[in-house]
Formats: sequence, structure tokens, C-alpha cells
Amino acid sequence: MSDKHTYRDDAQHRALINRLSRIEGQVRGVKNMVENDAYCIDILNQAAAIRSALNAFSAVLLEQHLRSCVKAGIGRGEEDVIEELVDTIKKLTK
Repeated sequence: MSDKHTYRDDAQHRALINRLSRIEGQVRGVKNMVENDAYCIDILNQAAAIRSALNAFSAVLLEQHLRSCVKAGIGRGEEDVIEELVDTIKKLTK
């Protein structure tokens, strides 16, 4: 984990936390489905919904990162932000 930090305004912070809270609730729901021996396909469909929600969260966060951290880093001549971004995109697209 990096020792870098990002400032987010209240609206961005709240929106990210809300998305994560919904995902957390979905994961708890799937756990309950498994505990209650729900039908496999129903669980798999919920798992797909969680994956989609995480992808959407990542897309929002990546956009914010590009518009703030990457833009600022390039403005300061920090070329390593490009390599960091490329590595991150590779991880997101696996």
C-alpha cells in the first residue's frame, strides 16, 4: 500500500462510501444465501451483480484519479504516475 493520500471533496467521499456500503450489503446478502442453502444459480447471479458493482466503483474511482492525481502529477513532471496508472489498469482488466 502506498503512503500517498488523495483529497476528495465531501460529495465524492460520500458517493464512494455509499457505493461501498451497498456492495457490502450485497456481500452479506450472498453470505446469507449460502448459509441458507439458496439455489446455486441465484447465488451466482448475485455474485455477478457484486462484480458489476465493484467494476462500477473502480471506474468512478479511476476517473477521479485521472482527473486529479494523474493530472496533478503530470503537471509536476512526475512521469512515474503514468507507469503507476498502466500497472493499475492491467490489474483492473485481468
